[in-house]
Amino acid sequence: MPSRTSAAPIGVGIIGLSASRGWAARAHLPALAAVPGFEVRALSASTPESARAAGEKYGIPLAFGSAEELVRRDEVDLVVVNVKVPHHRELALTALEAGKMVLSEWPLGNGLAEAEELAAVAEAKGIRTFVGLQARSAPQIRYVRDLIADGYVGEVLSTSVIASGRGWGAEFEPGGAYLLDRTNGASMLTIPFGHTIDAVTMALGEFTDLGATLATRRPKVRNQVTGEAARMDVPDQIAVNGVLEGGAVASVHFRGGLSRATNFHWEINGTDGDLLLTGDSGHLQFGQVAVYGARGEDTALAELPVPAAYSTLPALAGRDTEMAYTVAHAYQQIRADLRDGTHHAPDFAHAVRRHRLLDRIERAAGF
Repeated sequence: MPSRTSAAPIGVGIIGLSASRGWAARAHLPALAAVPGFEVRALSASTPESARAAGEKYGIPLAFGSAEELVRRDEVDLVVVNVKVPHHRELALTALEAGKMVLSEWPLGNGLAEAEELAAVAEAKGIRTFVGLQARSAPQIRYVRDLIADGYVGEVLSTSVIASGRGWGAEFEPGGAYLLDRTNGASMLTIPFGHTIDAVTMALGEFTDLGATLATRRPKVRNQVTGEAARMDVPDQIAVNGVLEGGAVASVHFRGGLSRATNFHWEINGTDGDLLLTGDSGHLQFGQVAVYGARGEDTALAELPVPAAYSTLPALAGRDTEMAYTVAHAYQQIRADLRDGTHHAPDFAHAVRRHRLLDRIERAAGF
């Protein structure tokens, strides 16, 4: 493992990289290619054959049919866990037991208990960890956080979010059935809501008091290709209201699917001004939002371009690689933390705090 001050590249091993379409290929590979200081040296997949195909496609020299083989390699410093949520615990523990640093996709675990266990193991072993809550790394979100801290809106009075989950509507994509089952820990609440509420609390502070309503308004949904019906028992309506640190009143409403009207609208109202972020879905982790503001004598909102200082990375063109842009910024922060000995990137302990908020929401809703 490189020292925290080492300039040597960090060897990355990705668990769950497939030759077919997948998040690791769409986001992590282009992100890692855009950030100096990382080398993707190994991958593992579900079978030796699929691992070999992925290694050949992406030019990765070490390809294994099991995570156990990957974590034992000295060439690997950082293990990236990029599989379905029910497997996060087992694979993250495998990497931690091998003494490897770990970046796990969000959610960290299938529920609060698993997240707490993983954080406790990492702390006991003194191993650096990271979690894929990359919305907080997006240049737009960091810019908004700083605008608020610098007094752009004055004292924050309230904030309102209305967002669409894109998924969890009337239809689901092939391969997406596992997102409909509450026992899998991968839902609109844990994924887009979890990413977005992490950014909201980063900018405005944590909830000191909250109430919540969760509902499944579409218990039957359809496979968008076959038309076959399936049961959904995760919430497709999430309404959370409460008070944030500092006294601001917050209201957050996520709806399943997409709307013909509003798909992402985050408004921040203060004594001296207003901010607005808009986008095409509630998946704030993709970072595809625009920022608008007005204050003082302004009578209308105007777009606020994000200053170049918030991003030193090259643009990633194309539909897929645009989604990698915030992931690249997350890796940039991870690299800086490991180089400088800082702790700015979200780790497993931070993931536990976010899991606790989601658990609190579920309990408040009696869901």
